[in-house]
Amino acid sequence: MLYQVLADWLETFLLQVDLDETRASLPSFVRQELRAYLDCGILAKGFARVHCKTCGKDGLVAFSCKKRGICPSCGARRMVDQAAHWVDCVLPDVPIRQWVLSLPYIVRYRIGFDPELLSAVRRTFMRGVQSFVKRRLRDLGVPDGRTGAVVCVQRYDSALRLDPHFHALVLDGVYTDLGLYSEPRFHALPRPAAEDIRKLTRSLSGRILKLLRRRGALDAQQYQELGALELCQVAAVQGRIPFGEGAGQPDPRPGRHNEPLPPRTEPPLCAEYGGFSLHAATRVPAGHRNRLERLCRYLLRPAIATERLSLTPRGKVRYAFKKAWRDGSVAVEMSPLTFISRLAALIPAPRANLVTYHGLLAPAASYRDQVIPEPTAGLPTLRDPKATPVDGATRLSKEQRRRKLLWAEAMKRGLGLDVLACEHCGGRREVLTFLTDPLVITKILDHLGLPSELPPIRAARPPPGSERMFGA
Repeated sequence: MLYQVLADWLETFLLQVDLDETRASLPSFVRQELRAYLDCGILAKGFARVHCKTCGKDGLVAFSCKKRGICPSCGARRMVDQAAHWVDCVLPDVPIRQWVLSLPYIVRYRIGFDPELLSAVRRTFMRGVQSFVKRRLRDLGVPDGRTGAVVCVQRYDSALRLDPHFHALVLDGVYTDLGLYSEPRFHALPRPAAEDIRKLTRSLSGRILKLLRRRGALDAQQYQELGALELCQVAAVQGRIPFGEGAGQPDPRPGRHNEPLPPRTEPPLCAEYGGFSLHAATRVPAGHRNRLERLCRYLLRPAIATERLSLTPRGKVRYAFKKAWRDGSVAVEMSPLTFISRLAALIPAPRANLVTYHGLLAPAASYRDQVIPEPTAGLPTLRDPKATPVDGATRLSKEQRRRKLLWAEAMKRGLGLDVLACEHCGGRREVLTFLTDPLVITKILDHLGLPSELPPIRAARPPPGSERMFGA
């Protein structure tokens, strides 16, 4: 469904954006990622040839776009790989707590298109949380402790709105006795009180707002002239139609009612203050590595769940929610052009880090090697929770530790699917070659009776109401 919408409406969207000469057009990285998705998984664009030595059967595996914004399959592959790296090579086997910081609308927009400002807000958030952990344990008689964290930035919410917020996996305690000739000791943090979370939320809100004022990010003067991408981002933050018919109106949400909302119940270890929200209720005890890996995948999941995407009889794009909202909304409906504008707003800027490491887990941190786990071959997978590492498992070298999971390894670890097992005889398949020559690709696909032409991409056309789009 996602491919169908982009193939039918992408060129129209790009044309209508270019028609507005008063705004800066979409950046090239946004155009490239939207178009690259249309080539992802298409055999006519190139493929790998795999061969089974047992039965001699061959198979073809299409190339992926390898983008990190909107492609569900590439995002899922990156999710599995990054989560495996965290569990195997970064996060020690100690209690770990998830801290989630959500931001008010004005801050979401400011950091949504400014990677440097986002990094500054993230550092402020992590300094506040790590200081809280160390201070609490210092009050309990554990001085000079060090903790660490990994932080993931999610740029979306369940309605595909632009909502940059932070998920941090923080060691729920501190290490002491760090040194070349001592064994590190971990001191777990007692469960925080609700008042502690409220105080920390107020502290973080004050620090972040002070940072934004110091950098002039709250000055409305510098946001008067918006380019096409900024316009899409402003509308995506608020969940509104960015242009065309109904511009400025909120996205229709089926099931929404106008009755008074039920009172909000504050979950445990959660607090809100001035639009800032801090959640710290999720904790994974030591020894629960499979549960920890599932939590890591939740943090790193792709933006779009394709099973929740559909088209209405009137041609609207419908994105269903996992559960109904407090106002009764069960989904959001958008025109294809508004939907593509929402995708454009979710694409991160190039070279902007969405995953960072802090404190004792930072790449160049002192004594990091003393606390991170030593990976071994034969690690258990989520599909086999009772499995244990094989006896005599060999230690992996630093080079092996750093490499990413191979495509087949990621599929096996994430889905329990061994894609290199021959579907005919069960033997092992191996990759023979990678084919990128268009003439050779066409010849092989025609011989196998497979489509050798690219799927049709619909040309740009004036949509209904185009005379009102962008003031044209």
